Amino acid sequence: MNVSEFDFNLPESLIAQHPVEPRDTSRLMVVNRDHETIDHHRFRDLVPLLKSGDVLVVNNTRVIPARLIGVKEGTEVKIEVLLLKRLELDVWEALIKPGKRLKLGQKVHFGQGILEGVLEGILENGNRKIVFNYAGVFETILDLLGKMPLPPYITAQLEDQERYQTVYAKERGSVAAPTAGLHFTPELLNQLRKKGVEIVEILLHVGLGTFRPVKMDDIRDHEMHSEYYRVDLEAAERINCAKREGRRVIAVGTTAARTLESVGKDGKVIAGVGWTDIFIYPGYSFQIVDALLTNFHFPKSTLVMLVSALAGRELILKAYEIAVQENYRFYSFGDAMLIL
Repeated sequence: MNVSEFDFNLPESLIAQHPVEPRDTSRLMVVNRDHETIDHHRFRDLVPLLKSGDVLVVNNTRVIPARLIGVKEGTEVKIEVLLLKRLELDVWEALIKPGKRLKLGQKVHFGQGILEGVLEGILENGNRKIVFNYAGVFETILDLLGKMPLPPYITAQLEDQERYQTVYAKERGSVAAPTAGLHFTPELLNQLRKKGVEIVEILLHVGLGTFRPVKMDDIRDHEMHSEYYRVDLEAAERINCAKREGRRVIAVGTTAARTLESVGKDGKVIAGVGWTDIFIYPGYSFQIVDALLTNFHFPKSTLVMLVSALAGRELILKAYEIAVQENYRFYSFGDAMLIL
């Protein structure tokens, strides 16, 4: 299967630079697989669109302020460090810009010496291994010095940093938001609960690997980076109960979908923690996910491949063509799609 089969024309003007307010006023395209229909709504219309007994599975990860800007020791050269993954207590996998200006053993000072980073090694994937020295609590220092790691296609300034968090974000660890969840408000979640829709929380810490471009012509040769997940017993039991009773399990975002499929076996969720590098593309048979809430994604991305696996490539490309014609907003701060 060639990567070019998942390409489409996307005008740059449709890449959303700002989130809409309130969150649930974003647009919602509804794609029905059985009838191959495409309808247009607002996200707050989710209440009448869902049924009592449906289970919404959300990813409650919280984005950390993973961008640190410092200076190389003994110079005025600015160095930007993007934290990717915690390897040990004070050891992180990171990207460094400009990477060539920092040699092994050299130090970077952040916040006038509040935090010090030492380049300890280069990993097999080309990322850097950084050891941090500091006094106090690392998370507190990171909150003080770090910046939100907005995707590079968002060039506008984000005034409210919480706008890049879901309203149910809890556990710190992601370097990118599970953006399908950004549309929810506490009020909308309460309305869904009152209707009888269950909200189940699971965890996947989103890394940059999810958004890494597919450089291979044959998509089967692409390798996903691993990401940490956790599904507790209560969440697994609630999802399994819904599956037994024939109720829909609706993943909120591709991160929730990938987690559910990583822990799914024979139509049942197995609780646990671990790392997943699952890559879902057409031909994949879904074990757990019945429907999906998601945003509009990059051309030729693994995310477009995932939604194509669920809805069919031709229907998805048709939906994307209509989204462009109707001026839907794309990517992290863009509009949403519900695949039923």
